[in-house]
Amino acid sequence: MSTKNFDLIKMPFNKNNPVTVQVLGICSCLAVTAQLKPAVVMAISVTVVVALANLIISLLRNTIPPRIRIIVQLVVVSMLVVLVDQVLKAYVYDVSKQLSVFVGLIITNCIVMGRLEAFAMSNPPLPSLCDGIGNGLGYSIILVILGFLRELFGSGTLWGYPVMESLGFYNFGYENNGLMIMPPMALILVGIIIWIQRTRNKDLQEN
Repeated sequence: MSTKNFDLIKMPFNKNNPVTVQVLGICSCLAVTAQLKPAVVMAISVTVVVALANLIISLLRNTIPPRIRIIVQLVVVSMLVVLVDQVLKAYVYDVSKQLSVFVGLIITNCIVMGRLEAFAMSNPPLPSLCDGIGNGLGYSIILVILGFLRELFGSGTLWGYPVMESLGFYNFGYENNGLMIMPPMALILVGIIIWIQRTRNKDLQEN
């Protein structure tokens, strides 16, 4: 893999993160990160969809009339989302029920549509695939961090396992923080992550 393609995967992890820098995909960050498991499943789902959608649109880009490009993009993304939804219902039905309508809303996720329009429509297949993987993983990192922190401190568990109880924190008077599992706390945590990221990265402070 060339350095340029590797950079396309690496950049969204930090300097061009779709959530903390581009401020995209915030709604799902609020909705599906109260527990770690659905956050991980959503992260994988979005990564698969954006990577494959980028690849497909890049392969078709020279045959898509400009006037209907958005319609074609939506059709491709819709097909992939339906396939992902069916796989989730077949293999992780309980998580699929937790995610509810948010799997379907991947179709309108700004990260997916944004990468198709901004990158896949004007770049070859391999760089487009790398760009999709990178942005999907960049989004995934934020979801996993939020899911980890909110479930641990809000419910005292991780992946459903009673961590706080096992470590004996309840014996010392620790109580679960109900605010952590409420949607506003996800937004607060995203703000904290943005603050830490911009504090550590001088390039982002200028934007």
